[in-house]
Amino acid sequence: MKRRKEKNRSSSKKRTRGNARDTRAESEEFLKKNRLKPNVIETESGLQYSIVDPGEGASPTEWSTVEVNQRILLADGTVIKDTFRTPDTDRFTMEEAIPGLKEGLPLMKEGGRFRFVVPPDLAWGKRGAGDRIGPYATLVFDIRLERVRG
Repeated sequence: MKRRKEKNRSSSKKRTRGNARDTRAESEEFLKKNRLKPNVIETESGLQYSIVDPGEGASPTEWSTVEVNQRILLADGTVIKDTFRTPDTDRFTMEEAIPGLKEGLPLMKEGGRFRFVVPPDLAWGKRGAGDRIGPYATLVFDIRLERVRG
């Protein structure tokens, strides 16, 4: 009986960062499949995006502060953050953004909603971030640009 309980506890543990080799292979496969989807645009750097709603307002510059609602997922669908489910938005300067968002957000206009697939070298690369984003992780951002300042 004790063994069964121990086994159940270990299987319900929170997902961890994983190992670099597995995450890198998963990322490469995900990016390869995603680029074949209709309406996906890929930039020279490897950033992939699709336009859900183009928006009509201002676009951010490298000196702007942006306010966004966003859902951030790993390639396997694990949700890292979701402000769409809260009354709060995220606010940050473009200078603070990861390279993939520094490239992608200026493509947007206020009120617009894009889906960005950010390869590891435009996100946190081989170091990962915290205990949930492993090395070489591809990230998916579903972002609505609520406001641009500056």
